[in-house]
Amino acid sequence: MEINTIDAAVFAKMFLAGAKNLEAKKEWINELNVFPVPDGDTGTNMSMTIMSAAKEVGALSNPTMAELAKAVSSGSLRGARGNSGVILSQLFRGFTKVIAEYDTLDVVVLCDAMQRAVETAYKAVMKPKEGTILTVAKGAANKALKLCDETDDIVFFMEEVIREAERVLGRTPDMLPVLKQAGVVDSGGQGLVQVLKGAYDALTGKEIDYTIQDTAAGTGIVKISAQTEEEIKFGYCTEFIIVLNRPLTEKQEREYKAYLESIGDSIVVVADEEIVKTHVHTNDPGLAIQTALKHGSLSKIKIDNMREEHQEKLIKDAAKLAEQQKSEEEQAGPAKEMGFISVSIGEGINEIFKGLGVDYIIEGGQTMNPSTEDMLNAIEKVNAKTIFILPNNKNIVLAANQAAELVEDKDIFVIPTKTIPQGITALVNFVPDMSATDNRDRMVEELENVKTGQVTYAVRDTKIDDKEIKQGDYMGIGDKSILSVGQDMVETTKDMISKMVDGDSAIISVYYGEEVEEDDAHTLGAEIEEEYPDLEVEIHYGGQPIYYYVISVE
Repeated sequence: MEINTIDAAVFAKMFLAGAKNLEAKKEWINELNVFPVPDGDTGTNMSMTIMSAAKEVGALSNPTMAELAKAVSSGSLRGARGNSGVILSQLFRGFTKVIAEYDTLDVVVLCDAMQRAVETAYKAVMKPKEGTILTVAKGAANKALKLCDETDDIVFFMEEVIREAERVLGRTPDMLPVLKQAGVVDSGGQGLVQVLKGAYDALTGKEIDYTIQDTAAGTGIVKISAQTEEEIKFGYCTEFIIVLNRPLTEKQEREYKAYLESIGDSIVVVADEEIVKTHVHTNDPGLAIQTALKHGSLSKIKIDNMREEHQEKLIKDAAKLAEQQKSEEEQAGPAKEMGFISVSIGEGINEIFKGLGVDYIIEGGQTMNPSTEDMLNAIEKVNAKTIFILPNNKNIVLAANQAAELVEDKDIFVIPTKTIPQGITALVNFVPDMSATDNRDRMVEELENVKTGQVTYAVRDTKIDDKEIKQGDYMGIGDKSILSVGQDMVETTKDMISKMVDGDSAIISVYYGEEVEEDDAHTLGAEIEEEYPDLEVEIHYGGQPIYYYVISVE
């Protein structure tokens, strides 16, 4: 098979197939997480990012290439979650800037688009790291550049590009020692390869289900239907059962169905020797009933006015939307100079942030990274000229930065907090009388004084940071490495703290999770106080999942 050009219809199928393939492989990609913790989320983040774009693509009818490009770029940028998702969205952003200028794509255009994609993604990351999705994308783009003058066949072109992407992916453990120790390839790079493979399958005619589920379902978002009464062609939903005088012949059944089709649509006729169940949308139910009576008596007649039901639904939807908007306006509060948005997870930690003056909490964090769209929605709801965003997770900072770039009517400062304790420290050091810029500098500076440790369990055997880890072991994870490993939670926690405390330490704050009993947390606190009598020890209910304890040392 040789293909020399791709039109908009084919490209749409290729993109949707790439999204579906990534969606299908997301759990496998999650398991490539370097740290053997129960919250590997690269596959989930990348999948939710691309599915946000796929939903927009799937909603288009006979789009042009420019319309497709806009849907892919806008959908992925707003739906981007986690560092891997943000980088993927930037790859799409660069790629679509090139293809938007063409009605059809050939090898030369695809090659140019891949170069632009890599250039855009590298620029979006402050300190690009090799051995990641960026490296895999660059390897694929470099191979495309070599092929550009060698072939016009897009099928061969993609085969070779994918082969090179897989080769580079296989080399990522040699570029990042932490991958080699864990015995895995880069998860983001693997996600990108799966997107390319799905697109190739669509190009070569593999049978694929291109339907995209509405990922907004169940989110509580109110949408008023755009359908108008004029678009309801037949106004009455008519159902009944004919109790037959005698069985219908095949000819009679065909004629009956044909008559119903002449007066309506959505026809369902199910017949046996004794009854005929009928369903039809029509503007004159009487005509359907008169014809049916020729064959027998009628039972269970039901006629609904669909236009009336539609009006009632519109009224209910509008009322619900108005109530929601009123609630959001009340939540935004009075106008203020400076406001705060914080990512948080856990009932106790949410309350701590609210008590420190946070205006809007975005539920999420280690187990679910919020999207750029989530950030934008939060920004819209905070009634302040300047808004500080506290991501409180290193995997959320890029999405927050991306949201900040998209906002024009407010000043957005992203404080690069990588842990919950850093977010709390930033808030404690906020001074209302200082300018926004001075506050930003002050908060960022204070982050250097916070050390964070988190205690969880291992989901697989591995070796990392020169530590042998068995499935089920407890791990104390510091800001940059695993500090302690053991089979006893309390001893592992205390060992982790011993590696965090130094001569400058003054306060140890313990936030216990949803699986820890309050008495156990206070018992641990007493043991810490006994071990470090010169330090202040604070115990707080955090309620966070996955992590038994989150501990800060300042």
